Amino acid sequence: MISRLLIANRGEIALRIIRACNELGIESVVVYSKADADAPYLALADEAICIGPGPSALSYLSIPSIISAAEIANVDAVHPGYGFLSENAHFAEVCRANNIEFVGPDEETIRNVGDKAAAKRAAQAVGIAVVEGSDGPVESESQALEVAHKVGYPVLIKAVSGGGGRGMRIAHNDISLQASIHTARAEAEIAFGDPSVYVEKYLEDPRHIEVQILADRKGDCIYLSDRDCSVQRRHQKVIEEGPSPGVSAADRAKMGRASVKLAKSVGYHGAGTVEFLFDGKKFYFIEVNARIQVEHPVTELITGIDLVKEQIRIASGEPLGRKQQQVRPKGHAIECRINAEDPDNGFAPSPGLITKYIAPGGPGVRVDSHVCAGYRVPPTYDSMIGKLLVWAETRDEALVRMRRALDEYVVEGIKTNVPLHRRILRNAYFQRGEYTTSFLDELLSA
Repeated sequence: MISRLLIANRGEIALRIIRACNELGIESVVVYSKADADAPYLALADEAICIGPGPSALSYLSIPSIISAAEIANVDAVHPGYGFLSENAHFAEVCRANNIEFVGPDEETIRNVGDKAAAKRAAQAVGIAVVEGSDGPVESESQALEVAHKVGYPVLIKAVSGGGGRGMRIAHNDISLQASIHTARAEAEIAFGDPSVYVEKYLEDPRHIEVQILADRKGDCIYLSDRDCSVQRRHQKVIEEGPSPGVSAADRAKMGRASVKLAKSVGYHGAGTVEFLFDGKKFYFIEVNARIQVEHPVTELITGIDLVKEQIRIASGEPLGRKQQQVRPKGHAIECRINAEDPDNGFAPSPGLITKYIAPGGPGVRVDSHVCAGYRVPPTYDSMIGKLLVWAETRDEALVRMRRALDEYVVEGIKTNVPLHRRILRNAYFQRGEYTTSFLDELLSA
């Protein structure tokens, strides 16, 4: 088992990994930028090391800084969390070249599936339907235009690396494609250190479904039900729930089996997510997230499996310890991402000092957050300050519980999107589970 782990991330996921380490008896070392120097969770790790100034490029995206911290702290593994360097094959390679285990797939696998264009080719090779688009990154405007004319508008320009809606733009004609490709590349470069983008047909009004997988180094792989991530704003997920209210048990099993087939074909190990678009009749593979997801607690609540602990155990060389038939999802879970943003001002980021903070509680309620009263939300990073989750025996009960929990949530001193979540939970279409990826845009424009 890994004995000393460096956490190459920040915020709630850093705290989440610290807690997993504490329960596993593993020493934790967390890195931080100067912008995060006052983060309360730093005190919960066994050691905290500053790796640079606030900008991500000079801290959380700086491989030399993180490797130096790992060597100074004498760790035997690095957990990248999500975002930043979590799907960076070079980072995984550098870690292992320095005899530091990377908690995640090996570098070759990350290149095969972390690169979204390569992942589509791998899916096609095992017979999984994919959305039409470029065979790989587009190198020029003319190449992007050629793809768009072939598949037809609208098209989606999408960053090859990373996720979280960054480096993504929809184009409806040649002019918007030419403008959007430059914006998407610049955004991807800032967020992931990789400006590469590809182009694919934009499917209108599908559901966005993802399947959680776990795979060990011995070749065993299982899927842990699905999550519906269709409630999105600007391609960024806002609410996730599992299992999806719009997917039948038969289609859920088909997506699960396809996910395992793909993972085994590329020698995947660790936790990962296989993502699909579902039009109600057919599902289309879109990408693999070769890391832990923001919304992983949804799966933890319905399966009782601690995914972060499983990541660490797999990285330590341990087998899965369970077969597919032993995975028995129960009940329903919903997650609301709580962001420091102003819904009345175009969802502009709302950094600043939190003067009052009261988290909801009670049966079936979970809050994953690194903030508290007196915490200053920096303007430097993603605006998410926490995740509110509920679990109940049925979806209807979970909806009632989430409405109650949102009413209890108090964050003062900054603006948050809690009012938006309350509005979504009151919406009749959402309550009936009748929504697609266009749902939130239509709700906000009404």
